[in-house]
Amino acid sequence: MTKRRGRGEGTISQRPDGRWMARVDLGWQDGRRRRKAIYGQTRAEVRDKLTKALRDVQQGATSLGDERQTIKQFLERWIENVRSSVRAKTHHSYAQLVRLHLVPGLGHLRLGRLQPEHVDAFLDRKRADGLSPRTCQYLRAVLRIALNRAIKRKLVAQNAAALADAPRVVRAEVESLTPDQARAFLAAVTDNRLYALIVVAVSCGLREGELLGLRWPDLDLERGVLRVRYALERLSPARPVDGSVAAPAEATRAGWRLVEPKSEKSRRTIRLPAPVVPILRAHRVRQLERRLAAGARWQDHEFVFTTGKGTPLDGPKVNTTVKNLMRAAGVPALHFHSLRHSCATFLLVQGVAPRVVMDILGHSQISLTMNTYSHVIEQLQDGAAQEMSALLWAERKA
Repeated sequence: MTKRRGRGEGTISQRPDGRWMARVDLGWQDGRRRRKAIYGQTRAEVRDKLTKALRDVQQGATSLGDERQTIKQFLERWIENVRSSVRAKTHHSYAQLVRLHLVPGLGHLRLGRLQPEHVDAFLDRKRADGLSPRTCQYLRAVLRIALNRAIKRKLVAQNAAALADAPRVVRAEVESLTPDQARAFLAAVTDNRLYALIVVAVSCGLREGELLGLRWPDLDLERGVLRVRYALERLSPARPVDGSVAAPAEATRAGWRLVEPKSEKSRRTIRLPAPVVPILRAHRVRQLERRLAAGARWQDHEFVFTTGKGTPLDGPKVNTTVKNLMRAAGVPALHFHSLRHSCATFLLVQGVAPRVVMDILGHSQISLTMNTYSHVIEQLQDGAAQEMSALLWAERKA
């Protein structure tokens, strides 16, 4: 006798219209038993679909990719749901990638039928259209994050984006000033209103948002320490302002807010180099003079680096100004972020342990520090090899 299928193993039968059909038992959900029908033109087709469906159920899927839900529908719901769990800037970036790329490229497919091959083909098309490997990598990452939510909700059994081939990205070598260039640049901008900002950037390695969000209560000039507690985030009209940690109503209306640093490691305390303390004290005096001159126009948010009326500086404007100052000083006109890279490079070439550099920069992992500044690490290895040679094989004096 033919062995009867066990419960939940599915059944195959032929319909009066000639098509073949299988039913899969999804178990009890919300107080009722759910089953799903699978159709095909041949018994073999349905058998293959049934085998995959049973495997998905075994791995935890409870919807087997609802035939009615497309990737477009899923992503549009996901992008709304994720709004409260990420920064406004991150959500804005996710939403742009979903709207401009993921939905047009994959939105027509059924969520439950998405395969790694679909993601591979999508990324290949995007690369052929001229998108950079880094952007393609980010597209895959965002889709992977979204599909992780689908797995948690048991809408799919596998993450097609995670299984797809990752775009190959060649890491560009970071740009930084040499010590001579940094000294020349600092000497040339001593009288500029951004002098103290540039000094802290190149000597402490803060990120742009951390610098612009720095407040006087975060500085202890008596002890010579700086605490990174917040980062300044600019808001566009399309971004919500909820969820900020320190943003008065007038600030959010003005288009900015303070947010928590990007990771636990980013909340850190940094020892200030001794010459930086008097520079910040002098900067404080000049700021108080500007405050008196501004009178009622001054908005007191306790920022260390401000405009002439006490509001936080604008990142793009700072970047443009710093580039122009670099040109005027006769050094390479690099991006403002290069000052952070310069700080890290100077620390490493002086023999500061990578772990200490990681803590100063606020990197979440030592591998990030090592990979970002691999060119410096290679130089240090050359020096280490020379020192080992001198130690073990130097000629002994008579």
